[in-house]
Amino acid sequence: MSAMDLGATKFEAEKLFQRKRLIGFGIPAVIAVYFIYIFFAFDLPGLAGRANLDNAVTLASDSWSYKVHVTRDNRTGEISYAVEGERKGTYPEGQRPDWVSGDEVTTIDLGRGHIVRYLPDNRTEIEIPGYQLIEVQAQGRSLTTNLPADLPDWISASNRRVGITTPEGRITLTGARTEVFNYFAGWELFWFTFDSPYHGQSLATILFGERLDPERSNLSGAFSDWWNNAMWRHKDVAWAIGETILMAFLGTMGAAIIALPLGFLAAKRFSPFMLLRAATRRLFDFVRGVDALIWTVVLARAFGPGPLTGALAILITDTGTFGKIFSEALENVDQKQIEGVSSTGAKPLQRYRFGVIPQLVPVLLAQILYFLESNTRSATIIGAITGGGIGLMLTQAIQTQKDWEEVAYYIVLIITMVMFMDWFSGWLRGKLIGRKD
Repeated sequence: MSAMDLGATKFEAEKLFQRKRLIGFGIPAVIAVYFIYIFFAFDLPGLAGRANLDNAVTLASDSWSYKVHVTRDNRTGEISYAVEGERKGTYPEGQRPDWVSGDEVTTIDLGRGHIVRYLPDNRTEIEIPGYQLIEVQAQGRSLTTNLPADLPDWISASNRRVGITTPEGRITLTGARTEVFNYFAGWELFWFTFDSPYHGQSLATILFGERLDPERSNLSGAFSDWWNNAMWRHKDVAWAIGETILMAFLGTMGAAIIALPLGFLAAKRFSPFMLLRAATRRLFDFVRGVDALIWTVVLARAFGPGPLTGALAILITDTGTFGKIFSEALENVDQKQIEGVSSTGAKPLQRYRFGVIPQLVPVLLAQILYFLESNTRSATIIGAITGGGIGLMLTQAIQTQKDWEEVAYYIVLIITMVMFMDWFSGWLRGKLIGRKD
């Protein structure tokens, strides 16, 4: 190699190393700049400042616990006891929690020295360890208290409302009513409400004990009362789960049925007309280019809310996706199998049926079953918009901002449903297509 060639080679090598160094430092620099942009564009410092960890803790605790409300109506003096403050969870006449006592003076023992007393004349005394005795009286719409001007952060007070949050419970006082919330772990009344004869009974008593309801056997009566539970609405939840699965099934299968013949029109090997192929492919691009949620909003305006609207939204979007997948699979079928069928004198439709479809079946079934599983999750969100399925019940529970244990219950059911559909689609795929060891 001459000196000139050696110099040119060295120059090229230096350029190559310089390019490598530039890439090695340039890419991390671009990524760093991008993260800096995100830091300011999404206002992360402001987001951290607005975060309220107390609300997050309250929400998390509400998801695995329930609260019993002890409420005094300051206008009538009547005191009621209810789980989650709902009429469906009201204690029967003459019954109340064992941590509430007294007649003239109702004493509520929240535990660890936290005591609330409902006194005559709409007066309330609150004992909190390490703090002064709090006295509040309701007069019309206003409140009179002995609270000092400098309040701790766990007390909020005005002449219309006083709110006290303690580790043992919460107290809310207004001119109209005084309310105490006492928290307990678990999902109370999940099995039976107070009006059921099976409430508070053990499983052994229900299975082997004497008949608790003279008109029904223990098993049938217990199942009926659980199924028609007014608090947790198990019957409505089961129906909503079925609607969600049906929405996903109808949308997915309908899209597959429509996309298969359209896939032949979009495949070059089976559709010799370029204009027809181009038009079909652009149709696939159009329907799958718009997300199913957008189709849901459009169809809801056209046909009204309902599960069928959600199924149509899934069908439209998946038709474009399936059409593209099926047309690409058709482009790659083995011509020899088609020629073998043709040699028997088969007509064009018979060649497609016996020479093409058997080659597509594994691809078709694998994609259809995968999308069925995926659309089960999508149907939950779509149902929240169209007014059907478990998604609607989840949205309603979130909007109430009080029954977070129901939100947790619905989320557990949705996860269970998705896990079941995952298992079922895998099992069905194995039965129809077979598994490879």
